[in-house]
Amino acid sequence: MSNSDSMTSRWTRFQNRLYARLSQRRKAAAGFVKEPEPRTVGSFARGRQLVAGNLLFAGFLVEAQDTGLWDVTAPSAGFDHERHGFAWLDDLAAVGDMRARDKAQRWVWGWIEAHGRGQGPGWVPDLTGRRLMRWINHSSFLLRGMDEKQTQVFFRSLAQQTWFLSKRWKAATPGLPRFEALAGLVQAGLALQGLEQLADPALRALARECDSQIDPQGGIPTRNPEELLEVFTLLAWTSAALSDLGRGTPGAQANAIKRIAPALRNLRHTDGGLARFHGGGRGVEGRLDQALAQSGVKPQRAKGLSMGFGRLYAARTSVIIDAATPPKGANSYNAHASTLAFELTSGRRPLIVNCGSGETFGVEWRRAGRATPSHSTLCLDGYSSARLADPVPGTEKEALMDAPREVPNEFEEAFEGARFMAGHDGYAKVFGLTHARTFELRFDGRELTGEDILLATSDKAKRQFDRAMDASGLKGLGFDIRFHLHPDVDAALDLGGAAVSMALKSGEIWVFRHDGVGKLGVEPSVYLEKGRLKPRATKQIVLSGRAMEYATRIRWTLSKAQDTAYAVRDVHRDEPDFD
Repeated sequence: MSNSDSMTSRWTRFQNRLYARLSQRRKAAAGFVKEPEPRTVGSFARGRQLVAGNLLFAGFLVEAQDTGLWDVTAPSAGFDHERHGFAWLDDLAAVGDMRARDKAQRWVWGWIEAHGRGQGPGWVPDLTGRRLMRWINHSSFLLRGMDEKQTQVFFRSLAQQTWFLSKRWKAATPGLPRFEALAGLVQAGLALQGLEQLADPALRALARECDSQIDPQGGIPTRNPEELLEVFTLLAWTSAALSDLGRGTPGAQANAIKRIAPALRNLRHTDGGLARFHGGGRGVEGRLDQALAQSGVKPQRAKGLSMGFGRLYAARTSVIIDAATPPKGANSYNAHASTLAFELTSGRRPLIVNCGSGETFGVEWRRAGRATPSHSTLCLDGYSSARLADPVPGTEKEALMDAPREVPNEFEEAFEGARFMAGHDGYAKVFGLTHARTFELRFDGRELTGEDILLATSDKAKRQFDRAMDASGLKGLGFDIRFHLHPDVDAALDLGGAAVSMALKSGEIWVFRHDGVGKLGVEPSVYLEKGRLKPRATKQIVLSGRAMEYATRIRWTLSKAQDTAYAVRDVHRDEPDFD
């Protein structure tokens, strides 16, 4: 970090503290313009954990049965971030009984007591926006049984935080943090009596962010599907708040919602979860369906890529492929070297996955999760298709560098299904080889045929390949094609090591076969899932070989076993746990 960057960061923190203190001069809001409607979806299971005193934030579990939330020493900055953002209010509201309401009330008024006068890490624009939305959304839940004095304290804090946001939203990082700040400011301005004048400037700023941050295809620069869902949800909530007051949605915001909706539908697996790429998870349970329903945008088939991802779908089998260059610069701080990786879900059961973001498990897991071997794609000679740059001084932020520059792709109709072809040049600079993949999903969804090609496409590339071969002692360049399996999949080598059979909890059996060019194995893997204390053990199919020539071709198939029914009635819902 340069001296100027460091000065800017210190100045930003000083300004946040200053305006947090100045906010204390604000008077309490007179009340709500109209009784707010709860819009957020929480987790009943997580709510029960909180009621029991088990605080699970950012991968850390703190048992605090007899300790107030704000008396707990935060084990990490991420823990503090989640605690001060108040998204956990959704979970307590999902439980909704007296014990949950009592805990929610004690923690909300406890925050006002401990931090309401402008202290603490919660006075930053994005967390303030997130917190305001939760307090307003769940106000009827929070205010039940409260006396006039306590209610006055609540409305005074709302007014203070709203004024702070009106002065500091510009300090939020462009992207999701700024959308959170502006959405919170808009909703507070619309909901609180006496603060209506703050809503329209914030709506105009939100419209500008929609135009600058959401591209014509409905994508965002980070290419993180879960972040896109969060932005979409914020815009949908804001539109709903306007509609409740008989107001229309500004054109730029309405158009952004119309662009994002088909993109999200294309990033959605058949089980309702999002594809897990570039630091994003599956998304909060139920939020995607709720946001799509609230948006009012009718389903339509998106053509081509959505935010750089290709999707094949047939008969409740979905395949989603990362088919574009990774994000660049500051937008790549959470991005992964996942070009041409794919995920496959059958019905309600994920089969092939990527390991996911290890951010909540510490720096080393975060880095490991970003590497190419943590994705279901080909890895050449142990290299990732993009490398991590040195961390920004004073932070743990690492951008991607040496990433693929060209990722051509094409959809076409095949004789028995749909075909998608893509390639990338991420290995060309070092090895002279381009990686190309072809996926063909049969119309009945029962078989995915794949082909991986390593190809030296020009004389210059052939010379580079020859140099790499010489460096290897003419032993060839080792490659591994990885297929990471979801932890619920039971996998075993079959047919004397020529195939792998995979049993899903739904009762389906899938079989992996290959053309014999590589060596087949089943190895340990991990599934990095937000909201858990540690990575989950799982397995991966690994097809290994050596590239000895200018062109190496490997073919494989994933297909349902012949005795698997065409339609499996899979109605069991797994209860999430927090191990």
